[in-house]
Formats: sequence, C-alpha cells, structure tokens
Amino acid sequence: MSKPTPISGFPEWTTAQRMIEQFVLDRIRATFELYGFAPLETRSVEPLDQLLRKGDTAKEVYLLRRLQADADGPAGDDALGLHFDLTVPFARYVLENAGKLQFPFRRYQIQKVWRGERPQEGRYREFLQADIDIVDRDTLPAHYEAEMPLVIGDALRSLPIPPVRIQVNNRKICEGFYRGIGLTDAEAALRAVDKLDKIGPAGVTELLASTAGASEAQAKAVLSLAEISAPDASFADAVRGLGVSDPLLDEGVAELTAVVETAAAHAPGLCVADLRIARGLDYYTGTVYETQMIGYERFGSICSGGRYDNLASSGNVRFPGVGISIGVTRLLGLLFGAEALSVSRSVPTCVLVAVTAEEDRAASDAVAAALRSRGVPTEVSPSAAKFGKQIRYAERRGIPYVWFPGAEGDEVKDIRSGEQVPAAAGEWTPPRADLKPLVGPAGTGA
Repeated sequence: MSKPTPISGFPEWTTAQRMIEQFVLDRIRATFELYGFAPLETRSVEPLDQLLRKGDTAKEVYLLRRLQADADGPAGDDALGLHFDLTVPFARYVLENAGKLQFPFRRYQIQKVWRGERPQEGRYREFLQADIDIVDRDTLPAHYEAEMPLVIGDALRSLPIPPVRIQVNNRKICEGFYRGIGLTDAEAALRAVDKLDKIGPAGVTELLASTAGASEAQAKAVLSLAEISAPDASFADAVRGLGVSDPLLDEGVAELTAVVETAAAHAPGLCVADLRIARGLDYYTGTVYETQMIGYERFGSICSGGRYDNLASSGNVRFPGVGISIGVTRLLGLLFGAEALSVSRSVPTCVLVAVTAEEDRAASDAVAAALRSRGVPTEVSPSAAKFGKQIRYAERRGIPYVWFPGAEGDEVKDIRSGEQVPAAAGEWTPPRADLKPLVGPAGTGA
C-alpha cells in the first residue's frame, strides 16, 4: 500500500491536540448546562429538499449516495445530504417532536457538520460545532436574544484563549431602514452589505445597484448605516441621526439596545453594536451575532448565529427561535496553527507502574488497579527493562510519576524533581495539578 495522502479540509488532530479539544468541549458543555440547556444529537443526514430550503447553500451540501446507486442519482425520500449546520436539523427535530417537547425548549448540540467549501486556514470541510438554541411556540420573547451573548461570553471566557468581542446587529434595523429609503429588495441589499469586508464600499455600491436596484443616494445611505458601530446604546442615536423613519426600524433599534445593555451589565466590553453585520443565511429575522477573537480578526467570526422566525413551521403553527454556534474546529485550528495552546503532557497517564520482572507483572497490575479505582490515570510499564529505561519511557510520554512495587513496601518517584517517597496504592494521591493534563496558553507551563 502506498503512503496515504492527506485530504484537505478534514483535520485530524494529534493526541495532544485532541486532549485540548476535549478540555474545550467539557468547558463549553458545562457552561451550556449551567444555563439550563439540555443535550441533543440529531442524525447526520437530512432530505435534500430540507437542506436546500433556506439560504444559498446548494454549492456546499455533500450528497449522500450508495456506490451502486442508480446513475440518475437518488430522488424523493432517498435524496439525502450531510447537514451543513445544526440549525436546520434542529428545526426539523422540533417539528417532528413538538408534541413531546416543553416550550420554550432549550437545547445544546455538539456535532460534526460538513460543507463543500474551499479549505483554508481555520475553514474546513468537516468540522465540529457547538450550538445552543431556544425555541418557543408561536412567539419568542426578545429577551432570549439578549441571553445568547451571555452564554457564549461565559463559555469562551472559561477557555484559555484570547478575549473575544461579539458583534451584534438586528435584521429589522437593516430591513426597516432599507424600506424607509425606498429599497424593496431587502435580502439583496443584506447580501451586498455582507460582502463589505471582502469587496469594500465601492464594490458594495456596485452590487447594490445591480442586485437591489439602489440609486447612488440609496447606496450611500446603506453604507452610512453599515458604518455605525458602538460599544453601547449610543448606536441608536447614530441611526436616528440618519433621518430615516420606519416602524420595523424602530422595533429593531429597541431590540438591539436591549441586547447591548444586557451584555454590558453582565460583562462590560463583551458586545459591540456593529450595523454592518448581516449574516449570509436567509433565515435570520432579528438579532444576528458574529464573534471575533482578539488578535485573529483577519480570519473572521469563530461564533455566529441569530434569531429566526420562519425556519420551523407547520400549518398555522410556528416555532420561532434564536441560536448561536461556536465553530470549535475553526477556533482550535487557528490557535493550533499559531501554536498558541499547550497541554502539560501528551497522554492522560499520571503514573507508570514499573515492572521488576515479568513474573511479577501481576503485582504491578494490582497496583495499577488500586490507583485507577481511586481515579488516578495509570498504566503499567510495557516491559521489565532496567528501571532507568522504564523511567526514560515515562519521561518521553510526559508521565510525571513512576511507581516501584517492592517486597518491603512500594515507593513512588516524581521524575521531574527526583523525589522518591514510600507510598501505598490505596492511600497515595498525586497533587491535583498532576492528576490530569493541564491546558493553557503556550508558554504558561500547562
């Protein structure tokens, strides 16, 4: 067999990186549960008509088909694709199980998703997302939109990563403003503004004219709105200063003011009102969120989401919701690429039990079992080599302690300091800092 060639966009972390990832997931999961979100996992595939129902996603969806499938491809109920986010599957789950759920329904979901994008740094074709959503029946109070940044702020602050800034906007502000200046195709205008960072004001002006039918004066007004940014509710005065009036605009300003003020009371500096944030997916209808990691702004958002009113509906019953998603693989990929995170050892093992002779391996196994029963990660030496070789084996793997069974009593050695003391497997406990690998910023000794 020839040497395998890596497939771009499908990351495979080292064992040390995987331990960092698990640490991050544990912290995120714990924060989600502190806020009352319950765990959920949905299937990996969805009917293609559902995946393509909202947003311009056709180019990103991976089709699922059997090797021996018909040449014409699957059709109807057999036309399946891998989900590209967790919001669409969640909306489908809510519709299917509405009679069994208690509303408002709060769930978190940590799963892989797949997108047929061009792989680049921090952007993958297979990646892990950590989502929270709140849905209700018929109506969803706006205060839930203000809660989202609090959860994400706490989750990301619990991690050994650079500070983050959550940029927030409200689609109602944009749509009401566009309506107030006479633009009728709000979605086209939003899509144009969403490209502002990529193509600049001149490019957006051209796009507004060609796709939204905007005049020069209307395009100038749209760009003036997009330029508004403030860390507090003063953004509202800037919006009013543009002299545009519309009821939907007023509603959006009030809702975004509540989000910004709630976040400021919880964590000053966490949120900033940034009216250029549009979010590309078509199903957002209220507050939208994008999150930048300080020092990594050029890579874009590592956490995003928004309010959606029409994604889940059945007949006359609607299930409006609001959600936000942490791009876990994206976040970690950027930090791994910068060598910004470290783990104190590359294996979970805290203690290596030495083997004095192969015929005595059972005694070493018994020591290991006793330590494990008390929660101490332990492995037994692979061979009964000289103790010096067994110690070097532990050093190479980053294992801090070596245990020496003895006929007259056991001893444990801290191979970093050289200290060796008598110990009993039923009583000895390592310092808390040594029990499990420590994760932290690179250079901190983690």
